Amino acid sequence: MIEAVGLTKRYGAKTAVYNLSFQVRPGSVTGFLGPNGSGKSTTMRMILGLDRPTAGHVTVGGHSFRRLPNAPRQVGALLDAKAVHGGRSARNHLLSLAQLSGIPAARVDEVLGVVGLQDVARRRSSGYSLGMGQRLGIAAALLGDPQVLLFDEPVNGLDPEGILWVRNLMKQLASEGRTVFVSSHLMSEMALTAEHLIVIGRGQLLSDMSVRDFISHNSADFARVRPAQSDPEAREKLAAALGEAGGQVLSEPDGALRVTGLPLPRISDLAYESDVRLWELSPHQASLEEAYMRLTQGAVDYRSTADQLAGFAPPQQPGYGGQLYQPPVVPEVPTQGWYAPPPPGENPYAAQGGQAPAAAPAPVAVPAEAPVAAPDLTQRASDTAGAAGTGGVGGDGKTDTTDKDDR
Repeated sequence: MIEAVGLTKRYGAKTAVYNLSFQVRPGSVTGFLGPNGSGKSTTMRMILGLDRPTAGHVTVGGHSFRRLPNAPRQVGALLDAKAVHGGRSARNHLLSLAQLSGIPAARVDEVLGVVGLQDVARRRSSGYSLGMGQRLGIAAALLGDPQVLLFDEPVNGLDPEGILWVRNLMKQLASEGRTVFVSSHLMSEMALTAEHLIVIGRGQLLSDMSVRDFISHNSADFARVRPAQSDPEAREKLAAALGEAGGQVLSEPDGALRVTGLPLPRISDLAYESDVRLWELSPHQASLEEAYMRLTQGAVDYRSTADQLAGFAPPQQPGYGGQLYQPPVVPEVPTQGWYAPPPPGENPYAAQGGQAPAAAPAPVAVPAEAPVAAPDLTQRASDTAGAAGTGGVGGDGKTDTTDKDDR
């Protein structure tokens, strides 16, 4: 069993955990929930003796972790799956841990089979995927066959099959009488895996109860009732009977009634006594995610602002003379068989402030069946690059060999 009493941890002016007390009992999976920055990782580090509490204490099996004899054989933990030397294979990594704790080498092959890494046990861990790294971390936690297990985000990076395997593994370990403490942000998995919840926010305890009680205390359960008769009088008759019995009745857009404060058998009896036949009588309960969001909405430190698509539009920059730059209007090319250049001073491609030619060349008639030759963009680009780069041709036609640093 894990027991924390008045646990407090401060880092300078920052209080990560404050006066936290709870118990994690064996025989069930206990979920450890809380927003980012709420102190979950700090609490787990104090349980494992990696951080010293500023005040209070935490014990595992009645002893602090530092005083446990051969602690790795009594407590297994997965806090960071990346804490593996990338040059070692999975088997060698586990062998080194086993030798430090006096665990037989045969146990290494056993846990590799449990987590499904027996076929890649001799590959370097640097080539492992995120999910494979998680499996290796779980294998390290199971290596000493401990009675107390702590897991921080154990399904991170796993595929659906791996998530199901972890879920069943946690339940199996708890059914063997072990203490299983799991921290996760996946509410759907906690709802399927955990039986008890410890929820903290900003380092303080918010809830310590079973999953069912947690959902019931932090959500409004209701019954949905739909009378069979389309007659509004039958609906009003049933609503009046439910209200007189102490229920709170709300109308829904589809004609059903939302009833709170009365159990389903009582609602059924009242409908029968009122001679109202029902087409629907169903209980509705909030999910664990909804209950969690409702409880922790005031303890979230990092919130996203509204994402306005208009903010992605680049602002207009002032051009010459303080005027906003307006993109030039490109003239449409006539569809006839000839093309005339724009009049002087109206060429949108001319540089600002440039002088217009003295006279525009006369239009040249081109036969309709003769194709218009496209400009040689390659030659133009090479001319431009030669004039701009070092060693290009200057305006007088001579080669410019002046180094940029000498100009």
